[in-house]
Amino acid sequence: MVKTVSYTHTNSYEVLYPVLPTTQNIWLCLHGLGYLSSFFKKYFEKLDPELNAVILPQAPSKYYLGTKFKHVGASWLTRVDTDQEMQNNLNYLDQVMDQEGIAGDSRLVLMGYSQGVSIATRLLKHYAHPIKALIMHSGSIPAELDAEDGEQFKKRTHKFIHIVGTQDEYLTSDLIEREEKKILMLFGTDCELYRPELKHEIDAQLLASISKTLS
Repeated sequence: MVKTVSYTHTNSYEVLYPVLPTTQNIWLCLHGLGYLSSFFKKYFEKLDPELNAVILPQAPSKYYLGTKFKHVGASWLTRVDTDQEMQNNLNYLDQVMDQEGIAGDSRLVLMGYSQGVSIATRLLKHYAHPIKALIMHSGSIPAELDAEDGEQFKKRTHKFIHIVGTQDEYLTSDLIEREEKKILMLFGTDCELYRPELKHEIDAQLLASISKTLS
């Protein structure tokens, strides 16, 4: 018999650049599988700190990477208890935004990399306020999102951006076709597509360039 219990959980997050009077974009950056927010933040150091606040939540499930038990990574969720774990993530992200005083701020930029794309898009569905941009980098869009979700996204989001490297080792022809259909269904033809010659890695320079187009 499987039962559930609710309890209070404490988790960390990183602030690379705080919100300033000059801030034009508030980035909420969701890392990929195996990352820690403390490591992930280096990819956003090229952003102008006078114009861009950068907040990096930490996935809650930490584990040792490899067989030497030296390096630690983290995961947002797995196929086990997915709905329950996602609700926990949403509760946590709500608290991060509340604590930073950015909940409801129209300068918000949701950015997800790899596994973080599934978290960012589900967060957008959950989030009831307008945002400046959704940036999806090298990750899959959740299958459960449908055309009705897309209509809501387009009402509340100023800009959609999708990035994937042409050399990404996880890409297959079937996956490319499936993602292209999801992008069109959810975000329409106005979604900005970037296809740098990269493997499954973050294009920090491209993110810095994109940040200049958000203001």
